[in-house]
Amino acid sequence: MAAGAAFAAGLGAANPKPASAARRPAGDPWDLTWVDRIKGSHRAVFDSTEIEDGTGLLRALLWKGQYAETLGIPPAELTPVVVIRHVAIPLAMSQEYWDRYDVGKKHKVKNPFSDKSTSKNPVLLPKEELPPPMAGLTLPGLLEGGGIALACNLAFNEIISTVAKHEKLETAEARKKAITMIYPGVILQPSGVFATIRAQEAGCHYIKAS
Repeated sequence: MAAGAAFAAGLGAANPKPASAARRPAGDPWDLTWVDRIKGSHRAVFDSTEIEDGTGLLRALLWKGQYAETLGIPPAELTPVVVIRHVAIPLAMSQEYWDRYDVGKKHKVKNPFSDKSTSKNPVLLPKEELPPPMAGLTLPGLLEGGGIALACNLAFNEIISTVAKHEKLETAEARKKAITMIYPGVILQPSGVFATIRAQEAGCHYIKAS
């Protein structure tokens, strides 16, 4: 099934396993200020647990667009929160990370609009690889439109392990390097479960997005 059709059907996934190597240094606080940026009368948290060619994020942006178009809701009244956790964690990473560690090939990622294999992070596809009506359905589009993207620190252990293995680094140094390759604007949280429940406490409706 093409990935574009898959996100229309809606698929499920699992939860992350704990991992001590991803813990932040003592005294390094978590950024929880994103809660204050959840605005408007329509709020939703999209739980993205699989790469699934980036369709978890697509669902979040489609929801926002459909509510605006169908119900006439002003954009300022719509806040999507995307939680990237479990196997989906590479979606939180920059194209530099995807290129350096051959993520697309490893996970057999496809362009969600063409169903062709891609080496690019599917939520960071350049405009020329997107159908014109879908040009804003990207991670930058989410962030620029007032949406929020959160990443699971426990799942981030897999990113650290990849960096440590390929760069032959100790865990602490691998973590420092891995953090520099998180896409700007994505906020690391203690866990995806923490982030998802915190968003619900802030008034977001929950949807399993991948």
